[in-house]
Parts: sequence; C-alpha cells; structure tokens
Amino acid sequence: MLIRRLARPMLASIFIYGGIGALRDTEGHAKAATPWLDKTVGQVKDSVPEQVPTDPETLVKVDGAVKVGAGAMLALGKFPRLSALLLTGSLTATTLSQHAYWEYEDAEQRAMQQTQFIKNLSLLGGLLIASVDTAGKPSVGYRARYGAQRLTDQAQLAGQLSSKQAQKAQKKAQKQGMKQGAKTAKTKKERAKTG
Repeated sequence: MLIRRLARPMLASIFIYGGIGALRDTEGHAKAATPWLDKTVGQVKDSVPEQVPTDPETLVKVDGAVKVGAGAMLALGKFPRLSALLLTGSLTATTLSQHAYWEYEDAEQRAMQQTQFIKNLSLLGGLLIASVDTAGKPSVGYRARYGAQRLTDQAQLAGQLSSKQAQKAQKKAQKQGMKQGAKTAKTKKERAKTG
C-alpha cells in the first residue's frame, strides 16, 4: 500500500538522523546519558556479564547503530515489525535518559523537555502501530489459531468418518453373520430331512 511506503520512511527519518548524530558526537551524547545510566545500568553493573557493555560511550554507539540500522530497515520495508520493535526500545531509553522533564527546576527547561518527551511519546505510538502492522496479511497468531482449528476440524471429521465406517462394517458383519446363520440353519434342515 502506498501509505506504508510513504509513512515508514517518514517515521524512520528521525531515528536515522538521531543515530548518525549519536555516532558523530558520541562523547556529548554519553555525557548527557551518564546520569541516567548511573541510576539504571550502574545499579546492576556487577551482575552483568563482562561481554555486555556498560560504559556510556559504547552504549551510545550501540544505540546510534541500532537507530541507523533499524531506521534504514524500517524505511526500506525490510523486517518492518522487528525494526519498529528495536526502535521502540531505543526510543524508550533515549526518552528516559535525555528528556526526564520532571527532574528540571527551571520552568523554561522543564517545558522544553516536556515537549520533547511528548514528541517522543507520539513517536513511540507510531512505532507501536508499525510493530503490529501486518500489511494486510494475517498475523502469525491468527494463522496459528486458524491452523489449529483446521487440524481440530479435520481430526473430528476423520473421527466421524471412522465411526461411520466402523458402524458400516459392524452392520455388514451382522448381515454376513445372519446370512451365515441362515445358511447353517438351512444346511441343518436339509441334513435332518435326509438323515
């Protein structure tokens, strides 16, 4: 659909732009994110494996790369639902680390950060819609439920057919038994007459 082809790149553009900015000015972004990272990642730093980065500059680089990569994938329509989910995580972290308006005393700064927070909240809504958009195709959940229902229906039909076949076989056996019984009785009568 044309709307998706236009809307996805429009939504992705701010993330690609922001990711490039974070990669160009890693130190500045890391400095801004450090207080929030100290409150969150700093609390569990000792329990996190060594392979997981915890220093602000590396985390800013990772976040910038996610924004550029997932933003480009969303813009191109490649794995759009996964891209939107990745951008949702990135945007949540960015919003909480850089636009915590409730922490500002100055009314002007608070208002500016509140505007940015609400803007990011709106973007988050767009990403959530994009993350569940199946482009008109049935979702995996729907296909799984539909497939399970078809299997159940087929199993019930097979059970009904086998039940009908068993009833037919039983009636046939009864008829054959009755015919055999009639033949045996006839044979006994003939023997009795001759004997």
